[in-house]
Amino acid sequence: MYGALWRILPGPVWLRIILVLILLFAVIAALFTWVFPWIDGFIVDQNVTVQE
Repeated sequence: MYGALWRILPGPVWLRIILVLILLFAVIAALFTWVFPWIDGFIVDQNVTVQE
């Protein structure tokens, strides 16, 4: 999968590295913006405490 992504990206190596970093940042931003808050709605809080 990563090899295919690397071959699809245009330009020299330095440009490909920049594009991969931009894509990685975009995926992480999408996860924190939409996916994780959506999943949080399905997780039940259990209010677990540690007793000594």
